[in-house]
Amino acid sequence: MDRSNHTNKTKPGLVCLVGAGPGDPGLITVRGQELLKVCDAVVYDHLASDWFLSLLKPDCRRIYAGKQAGHHSMSQEEINRVLGELALEGLMVVRLKGGDPFVFGRGGEEILYLKSLHIPWELVPGVTSAVAVPELSGIPVTHRGVSRSFHVITGHTRTGTREETVQLIRSCAGLSGTLVFLMGLNQLGLIAHQLIDAGMDPHTPSAVIENGSLPGQRALRAPLKKLEEEAKKAAISTPAIIVVGETADLDLHCPAKKPLSGLSAGITGTDSFRSRLRLSLEREGALVWDVLKLELDSYVQSPAMKDAYQQLSACTWLLFTSANGVELFIQGLLDQGLDLRALGHMKLAVIGKGTADALLKHGLRADHVPSVYCASALAESLIPRLTAADRLLIPRAKEGSRDLNRILSDHGIAYEDVPLYSLRSGGFLPHPPLDCLIFASSSGVRAYFENREPDPGTALVCIGEKTAQTLSAYGRKADRTASSYDIEGIIKALTEDGGFTKEDSL
Repeated sequence: MDRSNHTNKTKPGLVCLVGAGPGDPGLITVRGQELLKVCDAVVYDHLASDWFLSLLKPDCRRIYAGKQAGHHSMSQEEINRVLGELALEGLMVVRLKGGDPFVFGRGGEEILYLKSLHIPWELVPGVTSAVAVPELSGIPVTHRGVSRSFHVITGHTRTGTREETVQLIRSCAGLSGTLVFLMGLNQLGLIAHQLIDAGMDPHTPSAVIENGSLPGQRALRAPLKKLEEEAKKAAISTPAIIVVGETADLDLHCPAKKPLSGLSAGITGTDSFRSRLRLSLEREGALVWDVLKLELDSYVQSPAMKDAYQQLSACTWLLFTSANGVELFIQGLLDQGLDLRALGHMKLAVIGKGTADALLKHGLRADHVPSVYCASALAESLIPRLTAADRLLIPRAKEGSRDLNRILSDHGIAYEDVPLYSLRSGGFLPHPPLDCLIFASSSGVRAYFENREPDPGTALVCIGEKTAQTLSAYGRKADRTASSYDIEGIIKALTEDGGFTKEDSL
């Protein structure tokens, strides 16, 4: 970059090199999450989970740098230049890398470039796959009496020549302890043959671990001389890590099978909802794929909502039907020059634990949460607590259930039902064949079926009866329906009665 064009009017921003960990979203550091939530731009490599990107602000710039085995969208020089340009605009930039930035992540090169431009940086270490992936498959890289050291080797060399690769591998044959090869699956045969040819015992315990830390993780173990053959039989693919050494003969992984292990689940909904649902499903062992994005169109600045904010003093109850509604309403409250004190005279009622939790994040406790999480249950359970003097404000989705209106009107309750937002399709995402497809709202059902039909073998799961009724309008019956209108209800629907199996989708 030519710094002569950069004026002193803009103070350089900050570049944060953040390690995303081995793939499991739960293994990124707290500091890494915090920076992703507030950064102005992110330059990221190929990531195992889109969950990391769901943390970003809506206006955050997203630059894909590639760095997937065999496919690089940007050269390292281009990445360096982009980091510098963004920082010199005064932005706070996150450079998000798999694993740890300094473990074959070329983080050092990026920092040296930033230093040359006098751009400040911060380093956030990540959990390196060199240790985490073997560990999560039950292979410790060190073990008392077995291995007192471990060595991490890259399967790629700087020049990429066969001679350099052979020399590197052969130099490792005499090392004691555990050998961990990163990015070396395509060189597996060469690695095994050269280690043996350089003197390593052909029967040395070895392993190849695919999709480490993710629900689809597979660990194949074999003597070094048979490792390539067995890996081909098992069709092991990237990303994969190779472990060679006596600790590969140990098996310390937890044998307990998770309720949804191996289940391929497709999810629909907003970015926020899908990220929370993904974590819950993956925690139970499911393989999760984003299928349909729903995007929010906010009406916070509409005349109706502005009028509602000005009339808060006339209302005695405030009803929320979703976490999205809570977030948008409070943001609009602040935009109108008001704050939480404007709600001090009101009681709060919500549908579901997730909505109650969203309120609690803002220091507000729900006064009423129905035992059944749906609009009709909210209205019916609230009626005994209301008087003729009460007036309700209901800021919610434009497509919200009319049952709420009907029940309140039938009992002569005064209310204002104000559209706060609407949901629309944000596009479909590529995915493999699915065992089940999960719908989190009637809007999601409509957006999906107006554009395509699910495969006949895919089971359909709905978050509640209202969503299931919408599904039936398209001639399809829900295979499972959550009894509570929240993520916990979906998980329960999938795991109860012995758990959801692939046979359920047939």
